[in-house]
This record gives sequence, C-alpha cells and structure tokens, in this order.
Amino acid sequence: MNFLEAKNEIRNMLSGVVPTDISRVIDWMKNSDELEELLVDNERVVLKNIAEELRTCLPMEAMLSSEGLALQKMQQQPKPVAHVDAFLYEEDAVDSLCEDGRMSRSYCRTCGSHLTAPLEFISHSFSISELRFLFQNVLPDLAGRTLLDVGSRLGAVLYGGYLYSAAARLVGVEISEEFVRLQTGVMEKYGFADRMQVLHADVMSQAAVVQAADVLVMNNVFEYFMEPSEQIKAWRFIIHNFQRKGCLLVAVPSLLESFSGLQVLHTEEGLDASQWVEEIPIDYDVNLGSDSDPEALRQIHLYRVL
Repeated sequence: MNFLEAKNEIRNMLSGVVPTDISRVIDWMKNSDELEELLVDNERVVLKNIAEELRTCLPMEAMLSSEGLALQKMQQQPKPVAHVDAFLYEEDAVDSLCEDGRMSRSYCRTCGSHLTAPLEFISHSFSISELRFLFQNVLPDLAGRTLLDVGSRLGAVLYGGYLYSAAARLVGVEISEEFVRLQTGVMEKYGFADRMQVLHADVMSQAAVVQAADVLVMNNVFEYFMEPSEQIKAWRFIIHNFQRKGCLLVAVPSLLESFSGLQVLHTEEGLDASQWVEEIPIDYDVNLGSDSDPEALRQIHLYRVL
C-alpha cells in the first residue's frame, strides 16, 4: 500500500467514526505509544548499533582533549551545561546513566543543599530521531545529489543520509584526526564507502568541495569551536563558495541566531543572510515516537540559495 492508498484508507476509516470522537482518534494516532512499534525501522536499528559501538570508543561526554575552546565556552555559560551527544545517548540511555548515578539531569544551586535546578544539555550531533526527521521530512529526494556535512564529527549525518536517503554522495569534512578515524571505521565496517567519504581537513581549505555540494549541513559547527573573529571568516567562506542557485542549507541554530550572536547581521562583513538564502518553512508537527524532542526538531532550519 503506497501513500495515496493509505491516505484513502484512513479517510474512509475516519468517515465511519462517530463525529464527536474524530478528534480523539486523530490525537491518538498522533501521540499514542501503542503505534510506536510501527515507527521502528531497520535503518534505526543500524544507527543504534553504530551509536553503541562508538560509545565504547569515547569518554561519556564524547568530547576530545583537543577541543579545549569548546570545553572552555561551555564552562563560561551563564548556567551549568553538560555535553551529551544526542546520537550516542538517546533519552532511554540518559535515563539509564542517571539511574546508575553516572549522569545527572540537575545541578545543585547551593553546594551541599537540596536546592537543585535542571541541567542544560548541549549536543553537537543530531539524534537518530532528528536524522530521520531531517531526511524524511525536511529535505527533498536527494537522488543524484551531493550532501556535505561541515564538521562531521562522529559521522551521524553521513550514516543517516546513507540509510534514509538516496543521495549519490555523502561527504564529511572533519578537522579532528581521531573523529575521522572513527568515521572511517564505521564506513568500512558497515559498507558505506560506495557513497560516503570523510575528508580530514579544515573546511576553509576545501572550496571546491563546498562549491560541488547540493546540500550543506551545519549543526552547531562554529559557535563552540571558534572565536568570533574566526567564525566570521568561516561564514564568509561558506557564503562565498556555496552560491549555486537552488542548493539547500540545513542549519542549527538558525542563521539569524548565528549571525546576530556575532553582531554582524547587517554589516559590510558579508553576513547578510537575506541576500544569500531564503528560509523554507518546515512542518514540525510530525509523530516520530515518544523518544523525539519537539524542541530539538524546531532548532533545525532549511534554506534555499538565491
């Protein structure tokens, strides 16, 4: 049964429901855990296996000692934050770690007291649910297209793109040799090498690669890893080289937030997004199961190059 057939079946089914109960049935279909098993797919199983294997290769916070600037910026936040990689640790994994006492969702506002507050989690990766949302609900059919993930880190976007899309080529650019080694190991073990490639490089040395991309993914790629002046240079490089009309940009957070944080949204620095891309509306009202985070989904923004 294809989509149109399924839609007609559901419409026929709803036509026989007592009118006063239609809204209840629709709400149940959108939110019920009873339908959770229908949302489990083979691709998700593979991604969970990859995440479990990578967890054994990294410290629990999934941060490298070489990421000193990112660690420093996290410590400088107004409220305490912790890095919890969303690809490696979904909600059930975080719950298990909290139950074991290895992680906490709260911090003590007054040392030694029971006055606590929720701890903010920061992730530099998409969760598995977010990957499925990205490739099945945000991006169009990628058949014949090249996707470039800037700062591919653990490779989550590349694995998700391989399993959830028909992209002809999936390229990651990652400056950390250790992360490149991890991605290469996964690529070879799971047979992704026919469509996936990881480059050990600074993206600013890869102008031709950026220019050849049809889809660019940038997930928290600069904010925590560069000083503001370097972020401006990196964005100028991206804007200058990602110029083909109709190409797509996926950004977390929004360009408005990224640029306004640098206080250069409307200056001669060349970071005026309105002259470069237009934002494409996303339907965030989809049911991805109880493990999805609606707020995290709303951080994903899609743009089309003008």
